Amino acid sequence: MTRSGAQYKESLRDGREVWIDGERVKDITVHPAFRRTAGSLAHLFDLANDSPHSAALTDGAVHRAHLTPRSYDDLVARRVAHKTWAEASFGYLGRTPDYMASGIAGMAAVADRFTTPDYDGAPQVRALHRRMSEGDLYPTFTITNPRFDRTRAASQQEENDLVARVVEERDGGIVVRGAKTIGTAAVFGDEILVGTIEPLAPQDVDHAVCFSVPIATPGLKFISRTSYEAQARSVFDNPLSSRFDENDALLICDDVFVPWENVLVYRNVDLAFQQWWQTPAYTNFVHQSATRFWTKLEFLAGIAILLAKANNSYRMPPVQAQIGKLMGWVAQAKSMVLAAEAAFEPVQGGDGAVAINKELACAHRIMAGEMYPRFVAEIKLLAGSSVFQLPTSGHDLLHPEIGDLLAKYVRSPGHDAESRTKLLKLAWDALGSEFAGRHEQYERFYHGAPHVYLMQQAWEGDTQRCERLTQTCLDGYAL
Repeated sequence: MTRSGAQYKESLRDGREVWIDGERVKDITVHPAFRRTAGSLAHLFDLANDSPHSAALTDGAVHRAHLTPRSYDDLVARRVAHKTWAEASFGYLGRTPDYMASGIAGMAAVADRFTTPDYDGAPQVRALHRRMSEGDLYPTFTITNPRFDRTRAASQQEENDLVARVVEERDGGIVVRGAKTIGTAAVFGDEILVGTIEPLAPQDVDHAVCFSVPIATPGLKFISRTSYEAQARSVFDNPLSSRFDENDALLICDDVFVPWENVLVYRNVDLAFQQWWQTPAYTNFVHQSATRFWTKLEFLAGIAILLAKANNSYRMPPVQAQIGKLMGWVAQAKSMVLAAEAAFEPVQGGDGAVAINKELACAHRIMAGEMYPRFVAEIKLLAGSSVFQLPTSGHDLLHPEIGDLLAKYVRSPGHDAESRTKLLKLAWDALGSEFAGRHEQYERFYHGAPHVYLMQQAWEGDTQRCERLTQTCLDGYAL
């Protein structure tokens, strides 16, 4: 059965070591840097556990993200579940529990690929999948190496434990030391999967490890970035950053002991990289993230429409053209999700499993990273200066001396000062705040750097078909 939000929040009180502003956080469910976002995540569990959305989110026993799709209808059902959760945060919570859950389901669909001559991780992959699905757990992950000297391999850095690596092997498991970075939403999870999505050099065998352990495992330290939630004045003044700041953390492994039953990949450079690309893990990630991206664009387009109406400019032809451009981009994001589902592919060795089209999944990375900044820029043009010429706080509207002045001068046709301020503060939180800046950078890079995914698109795209078609044209005529 799925957990309730209260059960999820209780699981966070496990003594995990989270640091922010030089303080070790005792309980993230009540700390001002994390509590509202923890509440937003708890709401997702409540939606699945007991709400009118439960049937869309689960099959009655587990969340649909844990299931292995075996048909087009299964893919559609999974997308509906992804979208239901995405709409609950208006697309601003990216690494919700269904993200990594779907990736683990992808690995489990072809678990035998984790069997190698030197180490058999297949039983551990299957056990991880069962543990996550049956316990309705929240798997998080960090698979990015810290940015040190990029001209050197992980094992050739100035210190040999900057990047997480195995430093000792025991009968019962391994000891890991070093760091990983960009642990988005990591502090809110039940377990964290630690691995690498970057190619490793042949000599990096000590770094070629993937494991999943509880967040409260001794030796795991999470150092949080600045909390936008903590900086928020109120939900009225910062409606997005106050509730949907999933946070990003640096993970430090201080001689963490990992039992063998939690080790998926061990000292295998090729498999450490291929586990994402030669299983449905990556395409499952994209199914969730592309659905969330589409939802986020719908929300932002709604902001643009409401701003234009509040400014009494919605019917003006230039504004209609801008709205049309935004809606066209929303349709593009939607169509990529639907097309990737319709062009689904069988998973090789997956015993009937299917996944969304890999070529289209890769293409989505290019589209999303390039479209998002343009989308935001278009709305900023519509908004003008109104989004930052605002009262300091919503409480100013109730002030005995200046409240009446704001009521007179901040309103617009059809919108009193409170409703107009409420809309503009939402718009600023989405478009111009520090929280908004993080999201623009996130959407540009959450699938990786452009120089990586553009090359991969050349590999995954059917370049031979394009070449043959053009050659057919050339062969059809002569001098």
